Amino acid sequence: MIHLHSHPTANRRRTRTRQRGAVAIVVGLMIAVMVGFIGLALDGGHLYLTKTELQNSADACALAASYELTGAPTISPAAFDRAEKAGQTVGTINKVDFQGTPIALTDVSVRFSTTLSAGSSWVNAGAASTSSKYVRCTLTRSGIAPWFMQVLGFGAQTVNALATATLTPAQTNCAMPMGLCVQAGGTAANNFGYTVGDWYGLDFAETGGGDQSAYTGNFRWLDFDPGGQTPGCPGGGAQELACLVKGAGQCSLPAPIVTGGCASSGNTTDPGCVGENGNINAMSAAYNSRFGLYKGSNNATNAPMDFTGNAYRIGTWTLGRNAYNGTVAGEQNFKTARSNFVSTQGMYVPGGGYSNASQAEHQTGADRRMVVMPMVDCSGFTAGQHAPIRGYACVLMLDPYDKNVNDVISKLEFEGLANVPGSPCASSGIAGDTTSIGPMVPALVQ
Repeated sequence: MIHLHSHPTANRRRTRTRQRGAVAIVVGLMIAVMVGFIGLALDGGHLYLTKTELQNSADACALAASYELTGAPTISPAAFDRAEKAGQTVGTINKVDFQGTPIALTDVSVRFSTTLSAGSSWVNAGAASTSSKYVRCTLTRSGIAPWFMQVLGFGAQTVNALATATLTPAQTNCAMPMGLCVQAGGTAANNFGYTVGDWYGLDFAETGGGDQSAYTGNFRWLDFDPGGQTPGCPGGGAQELACLVKGAGQCSLPAPIVTGGCASSGNTTDPGCVGENGNINAMSAAYNSRFGLYKGSNNATNAPMDFTGNAYRIGTWTLGRNAYNGTVAGEQNFKTARSNFVSTQGMYVPGGGYSNASQAEHQTGADRRMVVMPMVDCSGFTAGQHAPIRGYACVLMLDPYDKNVNDVISKLEFEGLANVPGSPCASSGIAGDTTSIGPMVPALVQ
């Protein structure tokens, strides 16, 4: 009988072949797993980064839009258009994809609602009601192609970010460097002695001298930091005040002092206390820039104007009060004039070579005539002492800064305390809680 035997070398070759096949399968599986892990790390990180970039833009969008929603439950319809445009403008400043790709307007959705609860209806600016005090920005980025995960069958991805904001009382805020003197017997409960809608005159001499003898009206120029210099506003006195008036005012102001006085004087100021700027002149150009009236080096870039320069004096606004939303035949109240971008009437443009902004120029304006200012216990301004801030007022700048010789005759309209929900004023600062008594500022709520 003949026996056939396999050659040992051939057997080893077949074994190695089978082993190589098994190794190839294992390596293939490992590569797939590695691609999955790499894709999870890199593609997942890419999506997370995009989400973060979109969230930053959504937050900025909502905060910018909510600044315009003053006056609830009687928010002006025009305010929703401004809010939408402000949100879209700010929301597209940032970029995505490692800050390399711009955000398009079509990626930004701005919606409004009267409530913040599950099932709330969110509508566009045209459908918003006058009590829609919440604004929501949703940013969407679609078509994000994965770098590695597409090998495993994953297609283009979509990332969304959402932010909701409204106005809430502040811990700190910005304000004009002008104070409204608390009336005798005035408290927060009675608006410190003032009536909403009434007019109050500046009525002080432009070169007062600092002893209050020239002050007969309700207002005072303030020095928030007598011993220091406001960042971005060099100099002191009138130069510093003019800089603040042309800008956002003094910011990072503390909460009011509800009771008690100020122990400070000179260059040292206690928190919640202010000094008085008594020797003031040449403030008219800075003040009037908010009406779109410019001269000298002032312009719309370094001294932004309001959406309207329409002025209110008894000669044309015969009601003599409530220019904000009142009614006089043949005249536009402030809310209407702002919606129509009305320029200052020629008869109310002061002399001295002012240029008067056009309707088209006012369309590029901002919220500049509804201002927050401290309510100050002016009895504290004695012998160089500082006076306490008792609260913050919302006022409407009625007419350009004008003088009869040195006596300033311009007026402002009191619109209530700035921390009251529905105040037509908004400021900038750190948002507080329900116990805060600062002016209304934008705050994220979702």
